Amino acid sequence: MEQDFLIQDFKQAETQRQAREVLQKKKHKPLWREYLETAIIALVAAALLRVFVISAYHVNSASMEDTLMTGDYIFVNKLAYDYGSDPKRGDIVVFKYPNNPEKDFIKRVVGIPGDEVQVADKILYVNGDVASIPTMSKHIDKRIIPGDLSFRDNFGPYEVPSDQYFVVGDNRDDSRDSRFWGSVPRENIKGKAVFVYWSWEPHEDPPGWSFPYVIDIVRWVGHGVYHFPTHVRWGRLGSSI
Repeated sequence: MEQDFLIQDFKQAETQRQAREVLQKKKHKPLWREYLETAIIALVAAALLRVFVISAYHVNSASMEDTLMTGDYIFVNKLAYDYGSDPKRGDIVVFKYPNNPEKDFIKRVVGIPGDEVQVADKILYVNGDVASIPTMSKHIDKRIIPGDLSFRDNFGPYEVPSDQYFVVGDNRDDSRDSRFWGSVPRENIKGKAVFVYWSWEPHEDPPGWSFPYVIDIVRWVGHGVYHFPTHVRWGRLGSSI
């Protein structure tokens, strides 16, 4: 019986020795190669996400204030309206501007196909009812402009065509939207705004750019470092839309 245990212990020790030899003979990847492979995988994953799932956009107008501010950087879900899902009233969407598809706009959907939209003395009506008012939307001009002079404060009634959407900016008095250039075709909508991942309050007098740009680059770096603590809107980082 004792011999059986001795033989068993010997076999276990021999197996462990052989396993160590195999591991020692196996070639280990250099550290630089492991970092390189990790970086390549991360870049490929980011590229796939960028192409198929999400896109990053920079808000460069005041038309959606105070929901979105000039200088906000947002993520947009490109799959939000795939697989049978359609935009809903209240969604904030990024779309190709119908009059110039090279430009991307961001607005709020207030009317879906078949809705009757009307603006009377700044009040938005959808299907005869006062539309819900977004929390951060605003009017910045107390004047009410007659409909024969501008569509800003008095518009419609207008029936949204099939497979199109009526969009307006939350900054109602400072937004060029469907009141002025019509509804947005479904095919123009690129995705739904999800959240703000970065926000930088633009400076009133930023450095300029002129050839050969070397001095200007130094100025921009210094400008960014100096204003970093005060111009980052810390409270908006990561906020949902």
